[in-house]
Amino acid sequence: MWANVEYRILKRISPGNPDCCSGSVYEGKSKLAVLLGEKLLAKIRGKTVIDFGCGEGAEAIEMAQRGAERVVGLDIREDLLQRARQKAVSAGVQNVCLFASATLEPADIIVSIDCFEHFAEPAGVLRTMGALLQSNGEVIVSFGPTWYHPLGGHLFSVFPWAHLMFSEEALIRWRSTFKSDGATRFSEVAGGLNQMTIKKFENVIDGSPLKLASMELVPIRKLRLFHGRLTREFTTAIVRCNLVKRESTTPGITEP
Repeated sequence: MWANVEYRILKRISPGNPDCCSGSVYEGKSKLAVLLGEKLLAKIRGKTVIDFGCGEGAEAIEMAQRGAERVVGLDIREDLLQRARQKAVSAGVQNVCLFASATLEPADIIVSIDCFEHFAEPAGVLRTMGALLQSNGEVIVSFGPTWYHPLGGHLFSVFPWAHLMFSEEALIRWRSTFKSDGATRFSEVAGGLNQMTIKKFENVIDGSPLKLASMELVPIRKLRLFHGRLTREFTTAIVRCNLVKRESTTPGITEP
């Protein structure tokens, strides 16, 4: 009964598909440089890199163009992989880039951008990363928004924190008015939403073959004065971290 009331409210507030977390902020920019900095682009030169959750391959192709010796883009959606292969051909880096759903090729660096809030089994992903990473290699991760961010519901964030105020049942029903894929849970929508929080991410790492070498929680610009350990779940825009194998030496963890 209450879910039906929530659904009607959602329909009144947002009768169509909202353009939330579309990635348009990166148009005309290097997403790699914005999120990970130019240091990453210098670090990958001459290295074998895996782009875990590569999507249509834009970042994998850029890394190939920036001097990576070998780039393997991994994704579970074949339609995205096919588009990535076509883009690699158009960019002239098809001999450097491989796009596939799995690989056994060891990597010096593994990069994952805007994926850890979507992975169905993040613990399994970290185990796979650990198996593919060279002993002296590193995993570089950037993702967000996390679940308690004002727009952590992605498509479901019709207004800040809407995904926390309305039930999953009502939100999925509202989504079905403009999406016809039959999803019945957050985890079943295109790309998936695993409700990843910062604490959950830290816990997943704790049980993995990898450990934190560094971690940075980038605050939401308008909420940066309120950003701290107690408020981080609600005021963090982006989680950035470096992971290494547990037998490696780990520098101290830093947090703003």
